[in-house]
Amino acid sequence: MILEKIEDVREARRKVIIDRAKEILHKWNIEAMPSVDEVFKEVAETLKIAKVEKYGSEELSAGPEVDSSKEIVVVEGRADVINLMRCGMLNIIALEGAKVPETIKKLSKEKEATAFLDGDRGGDLILKELLQVTDVKYIARAPRGKEVEELNCKEIFEALEAKVPMEEVFKPKREKQKIEVPSEIAQLMKGLEGTLEAILLSEKLEQIERLPVSQLAEKLQQTDGVDTVIFDGIITQRIVDVASEKNIKRIIASRVSEAVKPSLNVQLITSSDIPES
Repeated sequence: MILEKIEDVREARRKVIIDRAKEILHKWNIEAMPSVDEVFKEVAETLKIAKVEKYGSEELSAGPEVDSSKEIVVVEGRADVINLMRCGMLNIIALEGAKVPETIKKLSKEKEATAFLDGDRGGDLILKELLQVTDVKYIARAPRGKEVEELNCKEIFEALEAKVPMEEVFKPKREKQKIEVPSEIAQLMKGLEGTLEAILLSEKLEQIERLPVSQLAEKLQQTDGVDTVIFDGIITQRIVDVASEKNIKRIIASRVSEAVKPSLNVQLITSSDIPES
């Protein structure tokens, strides 16, 4: 008997197992690997930009997630919606005009709304309108002289990160300015201090009536021809609303309630705004 070789059975079995494992792995890779068509389809879906939709009774241009989002971004026009959607934002809706649509007013009460406006005079005017008739919470602006539709994604996100609460927008201007008023008005305001009374003046600064502040809102609704209201008290939203309806141009009082939204057609002045003579 001749001994030709010695073979380790354990090693042979190990080799069989390894070879089989390689075969299974190779087969799994082939079966699991997506086809070229599947790869292209997946990439296309990822890069696909959502379609601009029509929203509300005014058919405003909007992204597909306005209803499902707790927060929305209000922009000026359709081109702005498209540009923000290109950067992956889908909770966008456009004003599409200088007048604020009822849909935007309603949405601003239901959701946390940020207005993202152009950095020009047009954006300034729309900002004042939004401040008066909506509950938009934050304001973001494109860099001065630029429009939202022409910003790149980096500029868009930087502008939105720098948004400020709506109530803060006009505070710096209000603190710095002094408003010139006719000397007759300044004297009347001074004489009203501590009286809790109001004086109604015509356009020619003639006194129409003097009355208790508690009766002011009701009296304004009943009286025509009032140009200026001066009173010892706080300007409230109700007083501003009535004055706006009656085309009263100016209200002068001790101070303005923090809840009051600045009006486009009624000038609100406090005694501290008037320069000392």
